[in-house]
Amino acid sequence: MAKTNNGANLGFEQKLWAAADKLRNNMDAAEYKHVVLGLIFLKYISDAFDEVYQDLKNDPEGLADPEDKDEYMAQNVFWVPQEARWEFLQSKAKQPDIGILIDSAMDAIEKENPDLKGVLFKDYAREALDKQSLGGIIDLISGIGLGDRENRSKDILGRVYEYFLGQFANAEGKKGGQFYTPRSIVKILVEMIEPYHGRVYDPCCGSGGMFVQSEKFVEAHEGKLDDIAVYGQESNQTTWRLCKINLAIRGIDSNIQWGNSFIEDKHPDLRADYILANPPFNDKDWKADQLQDDLRWKYGVPKGNANFAWVQHFIHHLGPSGVAGFVLSNASMSAGGQDGKIRQNIIQDDLVDCMVALPSQLFYNTGIPACLWFLAKDKINDNFRRRNGETLFIDARKMGVMVDRAHRELTEENIKLIVDVYHSWRSDFHDYEDIRGFCKSTEMKEIEKNDFILTPGRYVGVEIEDEDEEIFQEKMKRLTSELKNQLNESKKLEKKICNNLGGLGYDF
Repeated sequence: MAKTNNGANLGFEQKLWAAADKLRNNMDAAEYKHVVLGLIFLKYISDAFDEVYQDLKNDPEGLADPEDKDEYMAQNVFWVPQEARWEFLQSKAKQPDIGILIDSAMDAIEKENPDLKGVLFKDYAREALDKQSLGGIIDLISGIGLGDRENRSKDILGRVYEYFLGQFANAEGKKGGQFYTPRSIVKILVEMIEPYHGRVYDPCCGSGGMFVQSEKFVEAHEGKLDDIAVYGQESNQTTWRLCKINLAIRGIDSNIQWGNSFIEDKHPDLRADYILANPPFNDKDWKADQLQDDLRWKYGVPKGNANFAWVQHFIHHLGPSGVAGFVLSNASMSAGGQDGKIRQNIIQDDLVDCMVALPSQLFYNTGIPACLWFLAKDKINDNFRRRNGETLFIDARKMGVMVDRAHRELTEENIKLIVDVYHSWRSDFHDYEDIRGFCKSTEMKEIEKNDFILTPGRYVGVEIEDEDEEIFQEKMKRLTSELKNQLNESKKLEKKICNNLGGLGYDF
């Protein structure tokens, strides 16, 4: 196969997306997503296969068999049958039966690679999918190297896949949030709880972004990827497939199950060291009536939406020294009724380590601002400062930049500030200081005075910009005095006008 150009100049992902999107015609983004991402994955595994194939074919001793499946398995490369290899499919791209050929290729790959069974998208032959556009996508992807060693080292596929997931989430609007959590949010969660080693769990894992970022975090800190064990569950089958592929292309060994985490918990005995999650906001259709006596409801039976069902599910699956970082709607911080009682019980059990209020417009599935919760099962362990009875509040609502008319993104500087403040607060050195309007370390008795509401704005105070308190008070006195003088002058003028009109015979 001819060597392809990965176009690794700045912005090549955007150019690739623009070209692919032109081929979409009238197809809905939710469907088109699987068409494109499925082909990108197929190109990736075919590239990786072809590189090993050429090495074996050109073996100077002539002893290797390039068609020996075991040779590929030994190098942790998927075996690709002849009818599924990219070179073959590209040669047939202009044929009217290309959809049938791709479906057959996907079937053959799943048959030869049990880890991919039931995962790959296989509906390319359907009548509604324009075969000319399909051939165009094949030609487009053919020009990008994805799976050879050089491009794997640059994570070219990871860049393309992650960018496309984000673009599809944008194109799908509210539905996109079901499978994609914005990268900046995931990065905060991962950097805050630092999953270096142990069991990482996400019971509503979407397309697996939490796991990918965890692996990147370990790599960035020169850790061993084998020290992390990944567990997850996803209720939407098509999203579960995206997750399986997303992890497979990066070689992440995982145990990702398909099913509803409330009704059929596929990891009932798991006690995780780290939990990272972005559950559906305020979900009312979570089968609450079937789970009234569930053992997970240690802090109270959730009656309304699933917010505190998720929180208690996380707590149930945390190990003795486990930590959790997750996204919830702002309502979770101040809701009353049964949710308020559950929140109070969780606070009084000293599990809430940190709360972060986020700006609006960060998510594809809602414009409503959300918050981050961080729970710690053991606040007096030896890894950090003893902080029992304390909670850190961070108000990040003013952070971020608008990347388009509808979406905001937290910058690297924003993320670093939030993460550094949290790490400084929980550190043994404890060089942390409150910053008015941004962060405040708070004792439980103060939270109790605020009716166990966890909204950071209640605790951090109001930021005073450009002037200290004394100057601010002097300015207010001056403005008040000027206003009084203006009112007095206005009354004098009004009296003079009335007197003049009275002289003309008008009665007041």
